[in-house]
Amino acid sequence: MEVTVGTTLDRFVILAYFAIVMGFGAYFGKYSKTTSDYFFGGRRFSWWLITISIVATGIGSHSFVKYSTKAYEYGFSSTMTYMNDWFFMPLFMFGWLPIIYYTRVRSIPEYFEKRFDRRARTLATIMILFYMIGYIAIQFLTLATALYRIYGIPLMATVVVLAIATTIYMHFGGQTSVIFTDLFQGLILLFSGLLLFFLGLQYLGDHTALSGLTAFWQNLAPAQKLPLAHFNSPPDFNFVGIFWQDGIAGSVGFLFLNQGLIMRFMAARSVNEGRKAAAFNVLLVLPISAVVVSNAGWIGRAIANAVPNALPAGMEPNDVFVAVTNVVSSPGVFGFIIAALCAALMSTADTLVNASSAVIVNDIYRPLKKKEVGDKKQLEIARLTSIGVKVVAVILVPFFNSFGSIYEAHGWFHSTFTPPLVVAVFLGIFWKRFTTPAVIATFLGGAALMILGQFVPDLITPFAHGIELRPGRGYSYIGALYNLVVCAGVGVVVSLFTQPEPQEKIRGLTLFDVQSLRELFKGSAPNDRPGEAVTVSWKLNESEDETVHFSKREMETMAAEVGDLVYVSDSRKWMGGLKSVHAVYGEPHDEDGIVHLNSTQVDHGQFADGKFLTAEKEM
Repeated sequence: MEVTVGTTLDRFVILAYFAIVMGFGAYFGKYSKTTSDYFFGGRRFSWWLITISIVATGIGSHSFVKYSTKAYEYGFSSTMTYMNDWFFMPLFMFGWLPIIYYTRVRSIPEYFEKRFDRRARTLATIMILFYMIGYIAIQFLTLATALYRIYGIPLMATVVVLAIATTIYMHFGGQTSVIFTDLFQGLILLFSGLLLFFLGLQYLGDHTALSGLTAFWQNLAPAQKLPLAHFNSPPDFNFVGIFWQDGIAGSVGFLFLNQGLIMRFMAARSVNEGRKAAAFNVLLVLPISAVVVSNAGWIGRAIANAVPNALPAGMEPNDVFVAVTNVVSSPGVFGFIIAALCAALMSTADTLVNASSAVIVNDIYRPLKKKEVGDKKQLEIARLTSIGVKVVAVILVPFFNSFGSIYEAHGWFHSTFTPPLVVAVFLGIFWKRFTTPAVIATFLGGAALMILGQFVPDLITPFAHGIELRPGRGYSYIGALYNLVVCAGVGVVVSLFTQPEPQEKIRGLTLFDVQSLRELFKGSAPNDRPGEAVTVSWKLNESEDETVHFSKREMETMAAEVGDLVYVSDSRKWMGGLKSVHAVYGEPHDEDGIVHLNSTQVDHGQFADGKFLTAEKEM
């Protein structure tokens, strides 16, 4: 296929980026020695590292393409989706996050078995795998749509190359590689997205008699300056449909059910660190992200109005981001911004592949094995399943490519696959009366009614709020409301006619028990006496006792008691907890300024000779 955009320099920059990220990620493979490391990064990282890596997870390559398309057509209302998390973040921070962290579940399906039974876990496993692998397929399709025009190779061949590239750096590193490559890529995403906005303003200033910002504002129609879409029109982009599909099904699905995002928070060193990351993300990072992913569309619309024929005639919806970037940036810079698109793909894909692998190992492989399997073998299986997940995702790409645009494909995907899971997890967390037969009925009966709605759109009409039914195409987004209602209806009705779960069985698994979760996590009453962190040297303890030993003075400074939990890390805070371990306080000794560690703890924490450690009691 003939190359249509980009120069040789751009193609070199993109390839160089891939090489750097693959090497960067593979380097951190040495920190994945167990499945806990591979899937959860050893639960060791600081909030700021989690926050920046979440940026790269939340902004997928589909985000640039999807939101640029709608921003070009409808203006500022394209940012609506990114504001939806404000509604649900408090419920996540103070309900779902402590539940999954303190109960030490390895996957979301495992929660369903604890809360309900094995059947619920099996159904949740199937649905979550469909959700995550489909998401990966959309990521591959999106970036391939951009890159195959740059490199002049077939779309599916580009998809395969992308799958191989993400495999190389993630195969050995797991969650630690994901987090540190996403730290790098998250910064690139924010910088390049804002750089594109600046270049667009500069282009408008150079091609009009106005300043860039003035030309940008004056060349947007009044309707394109509104922050929200019209209530129920047009049928493919309206407020009420987007609210139910993205704001409810999408946002709850992403926050509560996206195993990749959940694993990111479970890699935090504590629940409080996870809460800090969530709060910082929703209050500061998400508004910036909304601008980053949409501004190419806004700039493109202003250019189309101010500079005739600057953009290609008959531009396809999925081509807005690449076309605008190509117009406003110079050779090399274009390649760098497209490399940011690569960052978005690789960050979202690596997170979801790692998460899918975790679900397969934790919810399929382990339960099927009749005898205990060593951690080394499980790690090997995890790495092999990550390859299998990518193969399935590549196979699904042609299906998603059959939709009119990435936006439409992603909208159908979210509104179809998340409602049963959204209803099941929300009722499970916030309603003690929700029963095991009810969750099974939600998954099976709700899904059956959803499928029926796909073939008989008139069933959705009573929920449509006056949105036009498009002949032969049905409803775009309001179907999510129908799907949520029928799933919730089935779940509530069956719950009211079946026996409630025993209180002892669901202890610690609903919002109402969050306060007691810390005690369950520790195994005894928490020690809430305020203390201070200490900085110490370390000495190897020949005993393989799993506890760590401080002096009596340091124990007093930390207000710690034998049996409390302690977090020991390299004192260099900029490492974000990469070199750290969780442990339990043992009996104190008399050597001030020294902590005694065993060889396993030193090896797992990657502690270097002569480096100071910081220790603090975990509250």
